[in-house]
Amino acid sequence: MSELPPCPECKSEYSYEMGELLVCPECAHEWNPNDAIDEEQPHRVIKDSAGNILADGDDVTIIKDMKVKGSSTPLKVGTKVRNIRLVDGPGDHDIDAKVDGFGPMNLKSSIVKKA
Repeated sequence: MSELPPCPECKSEYSYEMGELLVCPECAHEWNPNDAIDEEQPHRVIKDSAGNILADGDDVTIIKDMKVKGSSTPLKVGTKVRNIRLVDGPGDHDIDAKVDGFGPMNLKSSIVKKA
């Protein structure tokens, strides 16, 4: 027997299949399980400090000096970061990148500008 997901409305675990839909017997909510996957991962738009929309693979430039924990030298203004990845990271850090001379780190989109 396959495990069916709980109802997205009332979280009841007694959902059952009816054709291509899943049905909750407690609240009578009907949903398509394929659509539920798309709703759980909404498309998020991430913008840089100038308001430009960022995408995976973009190159960005740092717009303010940043102290790096564990390093004696800060990241300087104008440091170019290549091939970024957009992530839902810890807190408000939404860019994952490798910075030359520093290695992998998470950055905030508010301190970068699209190059």
